[in-house]
Amino acid sequence: MQQPLAYRMRPRNLSEVVGQTHLVGEGKIIRRMVQAKLLSSMILYGPPGTGKTSIASAIAGSTKYAFRMLNAATDSKKDLQIVAEEARMSGTVILLLDEIHRLDKVKQDFLLPHLESGSIVLIGATTENPYINVTPAIRSRTQIFEVKPLDEEDIEKALIEALNDHERGLGDYSVSLDAKALGHLKRATNGDLRAALNGLELAVKSTPPSSDGIIELTLEVIEESVQKKALTHDKDGDAHYDVISALQKSIRGSDVNAALHYAARLIEAGELTILARRLMVIAYEDIGLANPTATARTVQAIQAAQSLGFPEARIPIANVVVDLALSPKSNAAYLAIDAALIDVRQGKSGEVPDHLRDSHYKGAKDLRRGIGYQYPHGFPNAWVNQQYLPDKLRDVVYYEPKETGKYEAALKLRDEQIKNWKKKG
Repeated sequence: MQQPLAYRMRPRNLSEVVGQTHLVGEGKIIRRMVQAKLLSSMILYGPPGTGKTSIASAIAGSTKYAFRMLNAATDSKKDLQIVAEEARMSGTVILLLDEIHRLDKVKQDFLLPHLESGSIVLIGATTENPYINVTPAIRSRTQIFEVKPLDEEDIEKALIEALNDHERGLGDYSVSLDAKALGHLKRATNGDLRAALNGLELAVKSTPPSSDGIIELTLEVIEESVQKKALTHDKDGDAHYDVISALQKSIRGSDVNAALHYAARLIEAGELTILARRLMVIAYEDIGLANPTATARTVQAIQAAQSLGFPEARIPIANVVVDLALSPKSNAAYLAIDAALIDVRQGKSGEVPDHLRDSHYKGAKDLRRGIGYQYPHGFPNAWVNQQYLPDKLRDVVYYEPKETGKYEAALKLRDEQIKNWKKKG
């Protein structure tokens, strides 16, 4: 039976891994572990199709250890026993255990001594947060690494490689992939390389060649293959970015109807991941302290939308769009942190004042660390006039509060009150 393209194109060593350079790039932690032959058990967590299995198979290929794959939910203790016996015979086995968050206590108890001895190097894979959903016994014996969604350049690189690979990919087919079709394929799969590769394979193998033997992959063919429509009226290939930009600017401008229109275009294109990320950015960048409860509601609604998926996800998204568009707006906090970052990046930092330094160690008093610090809660209004910024920045002002919402108006009042106390003190 022919394996899917995504399976055939799995990396054979770390150099073939697509993306995840923060883990497998030169000098990064997993590459260093492999090069030093100091493999330890780990958990890889992140969205589907982002390379968890690929990294595991690449590690195995780079080390030449036996590589086995099991599923914590569906495979039995007996399957684990077979792996353990193989490890006893050969020395070390790398075990990719998918859905590790569903590992029950019986299987866990069987695995633990083999992890302790190192005979089984466990690579757990999960889409769930392991700090919440994986048992402490497993967590304490593993290192946890986050696998991030692939960017469009990573997806495109992998797609082109698959089209040109004669051994494992689609290199034996004469394929012409339209630029707009490629753009849609790498965007519509939302960083899921598995979905992108399998969509490409379906498109190639289901499209009859033209009279000259060329398989023409148009935008329409790719839309059908991944079952997601491209954004309409994309004359220059920029509609994806233009609509996202228009959504944010419409919400920022408090035009609720325009915001709903652009959100609807993204919903119709199936862009849930993009919508979720953009709406959370908007909530904190454009609404911010003018309406903090709206930002909290946005996070909750986005979590609900991601759990529901389309078509139901459109309902919490609609709530968020209306809420944010009609909320008071403030970018004061966003501007303040950017101003502070400019100073830090320009080297304007200075020494932390001695009275603010850590004094919880022997010898701190001799170094005058923490001496003179005044505890604000011991004073009226929980405030005391003392210096917090380094000397070279002592009078700098980053945060300029606005009054577009009740909450930030209250913050501004408190800020002015503190400034008046400083003048008097």
